[in-house]
Amino acid sequence: MAAFDPEKDDGSDPAFRLMSNTFVTLFWRPELLDQTTARLSEAGYQVTRMDAAGWATEHDLHREIAQALDFPDYYGRNLDALNDWMRDVVAGDYGWAAADTTGLALVFTRYDKFTRHCPRAAQIVLDIMADQARRALLFGRRMMCLVQSDDPQIRFEPVGAMPVMWNDAEWLDARRRP
Repeated sequence: MAAFDPEKDDGSDPAFRLMSNTFVTLFWRPELLDQTTARLSEAGYQVTRMDAAGWATEHDLHREIAQALDFPDYYGRNLDALNDWMRDVVAGDYGWAAADTTGLALVFTRYDKFTRHCPRAAQIVLDIMADQARRALLFGRRMMCLVQSDDPQIRFEPVGAMPVMWNDAEWLDARRRP
């Protein structure tokens, strides 16, 4: 199975199923994402949500990420700086509210809006998140990125040498129709 499906929750660790094949998982239905993040919260994960609908520029992305992950004022606000600072998030210096959490789930909602405005940056951000999630495992930490899109046909190139996949419940195209 590619991702956690709250409709078939067997009580197992949702992160294991979410991260088995990818560190970046797509969601179309907001209620399915909410069920998944609730399950992650119950399992001790810190869930940090950001709404990408208002990100018309890269500057908007950097402003919200810096705020959500508590980056200092001197954060460079570019994609290279984001990659560098995400290393610090993985190390636990920023973004992780408490050291005793099970892991960190970064959630981008309505990401298709940002993708329309800044397609290259949107792809790179997901690649950064996948790379840093893999790095987190080297430190014994869990990090994942959950991406909700109002566009059920959205596709991304592989990130971190891994595919961006739909969750189990919406894997079939037929399951992403209104």
